[in-house]
Amino acid sequence: MFTRRGFAAVAAALVCLGTTATAQEVTLRMHQFLPLQANVPQHVLEVWKQRIEEASDGRIAVQHYPSMQLGGTPPQLVDQVIDGVADVIWTVAGYTPGRFPRAEVFELPFTVSNAEATSKAFWTLAQEEMVDEDFADFKLLAAWVHGPGVIHSKNPIETVDDLNGVKLRAPTRTTNMMFERLGATPVGMPVPAIPEALSKGVVDGAVIPWEVTSALRIPELVQNHTEFGDEMLYTTSFIFAMNQNTYDSLPDDLKKVIDDNSGLEFSGFAGKTQAASDGPAREAAVEAGNNIIELGDEQVAEWEAAAEPTIDAWIAEMDERGMDGQALFDRAQELTEEYAAE
Repeated sequence: MFTRRGFAAVAAALVCLGTTATAQEVTLRMHQFLPLQANVPQHVLEVWKQRIEEASDGRIAVQHYPSMQLGGTPPQLVDQVIDGVADVIWTVAGYTPGRFPRAEVFELPFTVSNAEATSKAFWTLAQEEMVDEDFADFKLLAAWVHGPGVIHSKNPIETVDDLNGVKLRAPTRTTNMMFERLGATPVGMPVPAIPEALSKGVVDGAVIPWEVTSALRIPELVQNHTEFGDEMLYTTSFIFAMNQNTYDSLPDDLKKVIDDNSGLEFSGFAGKTQAASDGPAREAAVEAGNNIIELGDEQVAEWEAAAEPTIDAWIAEMDERGMDGQALFDRAQELTEEYAAE
């Protein structure tokens, strides 16, 4: 039978428990460059947010800041997560050219064909080669690539010669290298800048996957879209990262929540989800009456041959920087094939 003193002791214990739980509550600020309605924020980042909040029983809250709402520009996202301006960021590795050289191996032309398998390969190679080098300043949560890159242009582009003199927005250093070799005038810029650049004539076209075209209204700005059959002209390496101090400050059970909902499987999920979003966006362009240029095998082979020197140049550059470029390339291919065969 409880006495009044017993009830008081229980009440005091409950207060202490409540204080402990409150002290462990965490709010993570997640920052990225696309509007919330875009496919990756809606179908990948919001999924991660929900999983984290549910798995932590609400002890972790994730505040999602799209469209650079915390300030700065997309190329500054990496430094923001390092400096603690944001706790979690999603960004394009190539927005800071040359900073993450090993990640570029997955962006080389015509070297990958499956976004899910390549994303898992990216995560695995990152654990082997990048987390102690390129990604040492933050905690890597996931790494992935998008589906096939497509050329979206004001004038039709079918052959390599059609690129001559075309001002083309390209997403990364490696794609800039490729398109310059192919005769275009590459113009680097983050994804959010594309619509204004197209409308003002700063560029004549842009290379991005289908999935992001709806959010950017690309089918309204250009009418031609060049696809490369079952091959991938290029893809882009993405980084999903967390401030290391923020992660280290979490209690072990909340670290486990983060770890259980990140890593290899989430990387594969993100790549697969992003590629799956290509279909609806492509259909929107078809319904708008735009010109979908589907290159045949012989045409694609011409592009592959023209792009081959970009791979050779990248391997040589990595060698010059003290990295074994051929070994990185071979390992990326090997891992991608292994995961594609699962």
